[in-house]
Amino acid sequence: MKLPDNSKLVFDNAEISHAIERLAEKLNKQLIDETPVALCVMQGGLIFSGHLIPRLQCMLDIDYIHATRYGNTTSGGQLSWKSYPDTALQGRTVLILDDILDEGHTLQSIHSYCEEQGASKVISAVLVRKNHERCVDNELTDNVALDVEDKYVFGFGMDYDGKYRQLDSIYALND
Repeated sequence: MKLPDNSKLVFDNAEISHAIERLAEKLNKQLIDETPVALCVMQGGLIFSGHLIPRLQCMLDIDYIHATRYGNTTSGGQLSWKSYPDTALQGRTVLILDDILDEGHTLQSIHSYCEEQGASKVISAVLVRKNHERCVDNELTDNVALDVEDKYVFGFGMDYDGKYRQLDSIYALND
């Protein structure tokens, strides 16, 4: 598959797998004696969730939520709610699994939604966190597999113009 000319490899599959393993170890300590609802944030969180969930040692329910600010574009806009989970969140621990923490608007909104639904505890984990000062809340999560510089990244669930989600590595667009 031909990648965009202005892209470069940031993390290969082995690096991603190792980072997800470290994150799973951390989450296993946080989720001891819990039976969480794992909420995959569609569509970007799908591949990350599929690699992380089998490494979790607790019993859990799996569901999804679809809220996006990007659609198939490269910049965020108004949050669009596409689908809510079927699983009742009342009194449950919820583990939100998303592909990227950029400015944090989507993750913050999903976190608030879970609280409004009566979740007893909300934990989030992301595959990638961008290093910049634009995040709406730096306390949204400390469960991060990989940190990246402030560039547009794609692959391993993250898209570029609606494509490249299926790549097994993560790439960045050069300026």
